[in-house]
Amino acid sequence: MPSLPILVLNSGSSSIKFSMYEAGDGRRARLFEGAVDGIGTDLGKFWIKDAAGKKLVDQTPALPNRAVAFKMVADALHSGQFPAPAAIGHRTVCGGPTVRDNQRITPALIDEIESYAALAPLHTPIAVYIMREALRLFPGLPNFAILDTYFHRTMPEVVTHMPIPAEYSAMGVRRYGYHGISYESILMQLQPDVPQKLIVAHLGNGASVAAIRNGECLDTSMGLTPTGGIISGSRTGDIDPGVVLFILKKIAETTPNTLEAADKLETVVSKKSGLLGVSEISNDMRGLRDAIQEGNAKARLAVDKFAWTIAKCIGSYVAELNGLDMLVFTGGIGENDIASRAEICAGLGALGIVLDPARNNVRGEALISADNSPVTVRVIPPLEDLIIVNHVVRLLGE
Repeated sequence: MPSLPILVLNSGSSSIKFSMYEAGDGRRARLFEGAVDGIGTDLGKFWIKDAAGKKLVDQTPALPNRAVAFKMVADALHSGQFPAPAAIGHRTVCGGPTVRDNQRITPALIDEIESYAALAPLHTPIAVYIMREALRLFPGLPNFAILDTYFHRTMPEVVTHMPIPAEYSAMGVRRYGYHGISYESILMQLQPDVPQKLIVAHLGNGASVAAIRNGECLDTSMGLTPTGGIISGSRTGDIDPGVVLFILKKIAETTPNTLEAADKLETVVSKKSGLLGVSEISNDMRGLRDAIQEGNAKARLAVDKFAWTIAKCIGSYVAELNGLDMLVFTGGIGENDIASRAEICAGLGALGIVLDPARNNVRGEALISADNSPVTVRVIPPLEDLIIVNHVVRLLGE
């Protein structure tokens, strides 16, 4: 295959991240990366760096909406300063029950993904907008949806099936799992020696854990939506349904419209809970660590709950895998928060997980388990954009 420049787009609620890779004959070289941050705020930033980290673009523009933001990206890529992309890969959080495979984007596919936006309400609306704009602003260019849920397609039905009436299962209510592109990238980096029994903890503002057996996903903590699973920055994680019903009834006392009440409930469980809700300070682990140093008890409780839920999840997955060969931490917190890794692993010695404090005192890729630890513990940063490029190259060849 000739060398091709592949553009990767990763859109969020207030940002659009992008990168360009040169891909061909097994070679992958990042040419540049950039982002438009602060969409809808007065703190807009637009930057592009080359592979060596040199700033090629560094602006602070007004970014009133996503239309202005994405046009800025498209204009830069059309300026002649950068290689013209030969294809575009879009990180796509969820395609619902009908879009399970990575595939080329068409207007009909975008409509189908949009019809299940409720499964990932913080991600899908902006993603489908960017898809439509990419088809319009890069006419004729092949665009591909690369799904976070694709990796989890190997989970057995006993894991994916929810204990609910069949009529709702028929509507697509099931466990999908997320962060799949990150998990794929960890497996890629572990090649050719992928452990038979592996647990990966992707810990960031959104956090999840996956149990992986023989290179395939067996179980993962996030469920129908990214709100499920372990506690995250502003999401509840798994919670007693009665709590949700209690909150909904309280909301309904002042919001009789059902859809409006549901929207307010969604805001509570997705944007006001988790570390933010418990601490009443922040959803950012760095801010919580600072508050703990100042003696803030609520910050301490939030962080303790974070470590506790993750340790419980790891323990349950050791049981599900019938043992464990390796535990990997990844994501912003997993890579950089030394204390979180220590707190999570502190009570897991009986499962064969023993950290070396000196080795753990590091940020970024590292082996952090003790020499006498039956389970290897590693820190591996994810390479999500590279996985998206690999899928695009594969799909172009089909």
